Amino acid sequence: MPITVKDYTWEETETSVFITVPLKGVQARKTDIFSTDKYIKVNYPPYLFEVDLFAPVVDDKSTAQVGNGTVVFKLVKKDPGIWTQLAASNAGDKKAMIEKREKEIEKAQQRAEEQKKAAAERKRQEQKYALREQMRLEEEERTRVENAKKAEREQAMTELETWKQQQVQSEIIKRDENQVKPEKLERRIEIAKEEGQKPPVSAHTAQKIEAANKKEQTAKSKLSMFEDDDANIPAIRSKGKIEVSFTPRVFPTPVRESKLHEEEEWLKKQTEAMRAAEIDDPNLSEEEKNPLWLKEKGDGFYKSGNVLAAVNAYSQAIRMDSKMPALYSNRAACHLQIRNFHKAAQDSSRALELLTPPVPANAAARCKAHVRRGTSLCQLEMYVEGLMDYEAALKIDPKNETLAQDAERIRQIIQGSTGKNDNDALESLD
Repeated sequence: MPITVKDYTWEETETSVFITVPLKGVQARKTDIFSTDKYIKVNYPPYLFEVDLFAPVVDDKSTAQVGNGTVVFKLVKKDPGIWTQLAASNAGDKKAMIEKREKEIEKAQQRAEEQKKAAAERKRQEQKYALREQMRLEEEERTRVENAKKAEREQAMTELETWKQQQVQSEIIKRDENQVKPEKLERRIEIAKEEGQKPPVSAHTAQKIEAANKKEQTAKSKLSMFEDDDANIPAIRSKGKIEVSFTPRVFPTPVRESKLHEEEEWLKKQTEAMRAAEIDDPNLSEEEKNPLWLKEKGDGFYKSGNVLAAVNAYSQAIRMDSKMPALYSNRAACHLQIRNFHKAAQDSSRALELLTPPVPANAAARCKAHVRRGTSLCQLEMYVEGLMDYEAALKIDPKNETLAQDAERIRQIIQGSTGKNDNDALESLD
């Protein structure tokens, strides 16, 4: 049998009503909220809060916000005014409340069914409109293609008739040229030019005559140049030298053939790789330059209790390879041991950034990173943020009883029912 919640609070104005319902430590995701214009219910087992409102409200404009251990309702009054009481006069009658609840649920179901039908009808109308628009566009495209084809056919027929007429005229001109002597033909051309008419010859013959005249004029002008005085001859050009400088390039390819952006990206990656491979101490062996070997050394130091040496080993390995999430997660565990909670939270966040995309293969590593960051945040008294990380870890591993117990203790701390949580999350390394 559910426990009725009575320690709620409410306030009102002329136009709004504010109701605050405590969740009593129950997780927000387990809260079920139902509301209509006259009835509100919040079910979070084993607790139940329900109220038959004094007057109707605008359900579409009202809101409910879940967070910080409470559910806050903001209801917009349908008719402005002061209620002086939240529940209706028959709120104490259980039988009346049950009938009211069933009636409001039935009304909500009918409204949902009507909205569903309206949405289906609207979708059907939109589909019909889209189909009509598509048919109209297709018809317009078909008409445009037909008009284009018709215009091309007409243009082709016009060009064909013009070509036929030109061929007939060319045959007539050639026949006249073969029958007339050259002296008479040239005389006819001169007469036609004087009268401003078209010469009675073909275009090809006219071009030959024009080219011969130009050639004759060119020869005469060259002959006159040699007959001029030597003073008209221009002086010889003086020698000179032009220096051309080029921008130095790393790649021996012309700019028109290279891709400058890709070249700069490649150089940047090469520089980062060389910087990551640099070692301050030249006396280190090849094994000490291997990030996997350094990780194993750090794991050994951590298990033996030498946490500071483990931090140094993981840091040196990160210099070699900054893309290994296990290095950041393990170093976060070391920072938790020496109570360096800020750096532990930073390393856990970096590990979670690298553990993407979330797949079953990296589920265990993501769970550990969430727990370590949640523990660090709780030690920094950021309990709400820490609880979020523990809940994220529980989503990955929901059967972990230890995580569930730790999350419940943090939840009690937030509600102020117990002391601070001293759990340091000393789990195994990755």
